[in-house]
Amino acid sequence: MPDLLACPFCREIFQRDEAAVCRVCGVELTALSKLPPTTDASDESWQEPVPPHMEVFPWTYGGRGRALLAGLALAGIGLFFAPWVVETAPEIRTMTGFAFAHRLGWLWSAAVAWFVMLPLVVSRRSIYKMRGARVAVAFLSAIVLTTVLVRIGNRPTPTRFVPVRFTWGWGLYASGVTALLALIAAPFFGGRIDDLPSKERRRGDETLH
Repeated sequence: MPDLLACPFCREIFQRDEAAVCRVCGVELTALSKLPPTTDASDESWQEPVPPHMEVFPWTYGGRGRALLAGLALAGIGLFFAPWVVETAPEIRTMTGFAFAHRLGWLWSAAVAWFVMLPLVVSRRSIYKMRGARVAVAFLSAIVLTTVLVRIGNRPTPTRFVPVRFTWGWGLYASGVTALLALIAAPFFGGRIDDLPSKERRRGDETLH
């Protein structure tokens, strides 16, 4: 910008043939290209700080229900391979949720829900994203709980020629309890919006939200 002049004091800009002295300050104009950057242009402190609820936590952060829900999802995955039914007639066998799902395909919904919930919770590393995932976590927990309740509530009916004797395994009940705990914890995922600790050093006069 060789044809522009500027006031060294107020930085008012003029054309080269427009003036030789600043009309506001009375200071002799200087070529704009020779002036150093202004404080606002060189200082990055003017930039708007990242709001506390959008700050990214480390992967190991376990507060605000993150570790609890991740642990419940891991427990749910493990319980899918625990005994869900102990049959004594017409066969003597113990079936896990995994084996049971091979016979009744809709039982896979419990495993899918847990496998989706785990990365969903772990990938949420800010308060904003944790709170935004509450509905999804609650929905996935409800899927598992509904699956367990429907399975317990619909018992196979024995016939004269095919006796059916069995008991539900501890893994099925534990899966239901785990899903209920996750459903209760889901509305608190991310914590309160008025409790926003910040890891950034702040002056105290910023507008955060």
